[in-house]
Amino acid sequence: MNEQQNLRSERPDAPAGGRGDEGVSSRRDRLRRVARRPTMRIIAMALGVRLFGALLAFFFNIAYPLAQPEQFTVLGHTNLFWDAFARDDSGWYFGIARYGYSYVAGGRSSLAYFPVYPLLVRYLGRLFGRGMFDYYLAGAIISWTAFVLAMVVLYRLARLDLSRRAAERAVLYAAIFPFAFFFGKVYTESLFLLTTVMAFYAFRTRRWALGGASGALMTATRVNGVMTLPLLAWVAWRATGRDRRGQAAAAAALVVAAAGLGTYCAYNWWLSGSPIEWMHSIERWGYHPFAAPWTGPARLIHSLVVEPYTFLAETHMGLYDTLNGGASLVFAASIPFVWRRYGAAYGLFMAANLCLPLSSGVFEGLGRYCSVLFPFFIWLGGRRSHAGRTAIPIVFAALYALCLSLFVNLHPIF
Repeated sequence: MNEQQNLRSERPDAPAGGRGDEGVSSRRDRLRRVARRPTMRIIAMALGVRLFGALLAFFFNIAYPLAQPEQFTVLGHTNLFWDAFARDDSGWYFGIARYGYSYVAGGRSSLAYFPVYPLLVRYLGRLFGRGMFDYYLAGAIISWTAFVLAMVVLYRLARLDLSRRAAERAVLYAAIFPFAFFFGKVYTESLFLLTTVMAFYAFRTRRWALGGASGALMTATRVNGVMTLPLLAWVAWRATGRDRRGQAAAAAALVVAAAGLGTYCAYNWWLSGSPIEWMHSIERWGYHPFAAPWTGPARLIHSLVVEPYTFLAETHMGLYDTLNGGASLVFAASIPFVWRRYGAAYGLFMAANLCLPLSSGVFEGLGRYCSVLFPFFIWLGGRRSHAGRTAIPIVFAALYALCLSLFVNLHPIF
């Protein structure tokens, strides 16, 4: 079902006496009101989830001791509410926003972190002031705003394939996914999700200028955006068919999308002498991709089957690897179903974004990498199982609370 068909399915019946321009205008107004209702519900739901998550994180900080000393604080001293917004990588984004990029030859460099998010933090933070809190507050505002917008665009994208209720379920599942708490932190997840779903929506609906701009922001927000470009090309090819003019516009949009990464590579070259220094910096953080992606999952499954108690209770990273790795296994298992139901672009998007991190043999971060794989939530929302509609929110919410408590109390679940 395409977007126009979905809108027609929600269109109210025209009044019996409606004629001419007045009747058409009245019908258009009704259609706009119908379209706005789910949008406003999604905005309210998204803000409600973020507010509830912020309070829950605050309560966890009050109730449970930190697993390790704080690396940094938002206010310059411990604050149980505000510190929950900024952990681990948040400190790197703050450093880039306030001081700019730094290059360390042969060492760990901030160039591993792509520029769009920290630059937005820089310029919004400067409107508030130049203090540490001003930048972290800016980061939280950007993440929350991007999250709300991402949920709205995800709904519109899902409506190209699903009914209204199923699309709303897809949005709900994305919002309460166990690692979705990252959407409210000073992290890039919200912005990357927004730019990605915007790019896919624009390419599927032939809005080439919007698609190019969204793609450029996407490829300059996270390295994952690079792997999405071929899939956007596939979407464009399917959308344009034999339309030569459409093909030319789509090609131009893809060039603009690639320019986001190209610009960052040019900056890397200027600062370090290598256009791919960002990749070398990532490797120095312990990520070495291109090994067999099934090695890590096979090792995890073996540990959970052979010695589950010992692995979970006595191994330092057992619980955290299980949560991160388990999420990746569920998503990987869903790829054939996503592919069959929604096509190669969605299936390959998930496969590419899972294969690369899994090939490093490290489970760290896999849960939040999964949180932006929107085709999974569209597929989940489209399932017709009544039992699943009840069980999924319960399981997601319970695991969300567990993962959030671990994150804010500085357990290694970043």
